[in-house]
Amino acid sequence: MSGFVAADIPDLAGQTAIVTGASSGIGLETAKALAGHGARVVLAVRDEAKGAAAASTLPASAKKEVRPLDLASLDSVRAFARDWAGQPVDLLINNAGVMIPPLSRTTDGFELQFGTNHLGHFALTNLLLPSITGRVVTVSSGAHHSGRIDFDDLNWERRRYLRWRAYGQSKLANLLFTAELQRRLTEAGSKVRSLAAHPGYAATNLQSHSGSRLMEFAMGSLGNRILAQDAVAGALPTLYAATADLPGNTFVGPSGFAGLRGAPAPCPRSRAARDPETARRLWQVSETLTGVRFPA
Repeated sequence: MSGFVAADIPDLAGQTAIVTGASSGIGLETAKALAGHGARVVLAVRDEAKGAAAASTLPASAKKEVRPLDLASLDSVRAFARDWAGQPVDLLINNAGVMIPPLSRTTDGFELQFGTNHLGHFALTNLLLPSITGRVVTVSSGAHHSGRIDFDDLNWERRRYLRWRAYGQSKLANLLFTAELQRRLTEAGSKVRSLAAHPGYAATNLQSHSGSRLMEFAMGSLGNRILAQDAVAGALPTLYAATADLPGNTFVGPSGFAGLRGAPAPCPRSRAARDPETARRLWQVSETLTGVRFPA
């Protein structure tokens, strides 16, 4: 595969990166690559034991630590930010996510995919923003193309639950968040950049929580063999967005077949993901739902 590879990451000595969901998959590979190029890496994970096991696979000389963070709990998000207060962070990698589970809810009552993938990261980013000096990279998905923001029922309380539609909504929300965050940062005169990335089709355990053996076989065992690239390659779009010379609001993904695999490059997004009015409205609703606002 030609194009950007992990060896192209610049020296990150002296920089600090927080990676959510870094106990496995592309989050762990992202953490490994950043640590391997000198960054101090904080693995922000729901399960500290799994996080510790993951941290042990990073280079022995790496500066690394594990901190608890459950993005499905706003109390946990606030606790993480409170414990971090006053420390600078150069890179915030909003990587953690859930994909197509049966209908579930966060501790705050939000539909699990919207609550974890979007609202949890929305709250975390805004709470940490006074400490962020470099970039925020939010991991979305090609599934955002099927997403629609239903402001009348964001949390699937009145409609029949469709897990793929819910996932698409959460991933579309990631891109709208990225764009509106960049707009606000620019308006505030901040040099912090907001970017997004998607891994294409990466062979990870993300597809293993659907509750359907047939779906998990089709997406996991079968799909991983035929279409997927490995987690190392799946992390490259995130790493490219985090370290390459790119403008704010760039969306990065694989440049190969159908955007599923290949070297990372700037990629297109859906018309819905480019709607500034929807992005502003979603931001306002997210502030109301989380009680967290863009720092003045």
